[in-house]
Amino acid sequence: MAEKENYKVADMAFALEGWARIDWAWQYMPVLRLIKEHESVKGRHPLKGHTIACCLHLEAKTACLLKVLHDLGATIVASGSNPLSTQDAICSALAEYGVHVFSWHGMDALEYEENLRRMLEWEPDIIIDDGGDTVSMVLEKYQDLIPKILGGCEETTTGIKRLKAMDAEGLLKFPMLAVNDALSKYLFDNRYGTGQSVWDGILRTSNCVVAGKTVVVVGYGWCGKGVARRAEGLGAKVVVSEINAHRALEAHMDGYRVMDVMQASEIGDIFITVTGNTKVIRRDHFEKMKNGTLIANAGHFDVEVYIPDLDDMAARVYNSRENIRTYEMPNGRRLHLLGEGRLVNLAAGDGHPIEIMDMSFSIQLLCALHIAGGAELKKGLQPVPAFLDDIVAKYKVESLGIKLEQLTPEQEKYLQGWRE
Repeated sequence: MAEKENYKVADMAFALEGWARIDWAWQYMPVLRLIKEHESVKGRHPLKGHTIACCLHLEAKTACLLKVLHDLGATIVASGSNPLSTQDAICSALAEYGVHVFSWHGMDALEYEENLRRMLEWEPDIIIDDGGDTVSMVLEKYQDLIPKILGGCEETTTGIKRLKAMDAEGLLKFPMLAVNDALSKYLFDNRYGTGQSVWDGILRTSNCVVAGKTVVVVGYGWCGKGVARRAEGLGAKVVVSEINAHRALEAHMDGYRVMDVMQASEIGDIFITVTGNTKVIRRDHFEKMKNGTLIANAGHFDVEVYIPDLDDMAARVYNSRENIRTYEMPNGRRLHLLGEGRLVNLAAGDGHPIEIMDMSFSIQLLCALHIAGGAELKKGLQPVPAFLDDIVAKYKVESLGIKLEQLTPEQEKYLQGWRE
């Protein structure tokens, strides 16, 4: 292993601004606070002796998770999972706090990869990943770390897809918990978090009205459902494109028009991809789009909107607003790409609402504690234990002051039997 660096950020002078953002977020993260209080009782440091590598979107809410992991005794090394979602002020504050952070806003592809390397040079035994890049680099270039890794967790749909492929090939030699598939994550983060934050990114970037426009949502998984529902709430006419017959039927019965992307290309005003696939919108579609169309991606990687086709087709390319790149065609028709085709809610906004990420980061914290606590886990991708999922939901309900109904002994007996 090469000599380890402590941190590499844009400018430590930004730390004060970062602390203001982190303090604001911490107020609205009651579940994370409750777990920290529970685990810190009598000065316990349950993560002491562990090094946790965190490849995540480095913004204020993430910083709250990293601070808790640090406070519970772990050595934390972090790298931003997206060049445009990395906030320099947050990175500076984390470095000041003692987190070994390697990231800055606007990293190019080589710098991004080098920062992952810097993170892995700390030889982590637990991984918290967002998109699967850390695990991929371990499997491809740091296989000597594999015997030391106790396990990790992955929080995105795209990352889970990649881990499933690794597992199917027999390459995943350590446990990875599928946080994205936990109820306390996808029912709230994917649906309500993505739904609101995508529109926050689009609206603050474009300053355009949504009411009366035709919004095309490509992909009707939990994230797509959230995006479509919020578009409807803003007064849009919603069109859904899907490859899955059941989801297409669901979208139809939810009241949306359902058609393929080619058909939708002729009528859409705003396009949002939420699939986790590649080349979802490409040349054939761009050729049919109306002048002034807005195009955004809400998938993890910048491959859903095929930018090389836009570059090849355009007579002129320029930045018309911050986070909007305009492609002007030879006939004067203009198509506007938001956030460089990257995750629009983070590239052009602040990501998911704080209260939503409170739940998502809490399940990741519990997974790290579960792994560090010596849980017997098999190698490969596996579900988050149900009892951890339940803890997050119960803490969240408690923080809201909601009282749950309790079963009587008679009701419990009735549910356990089969005789009427």
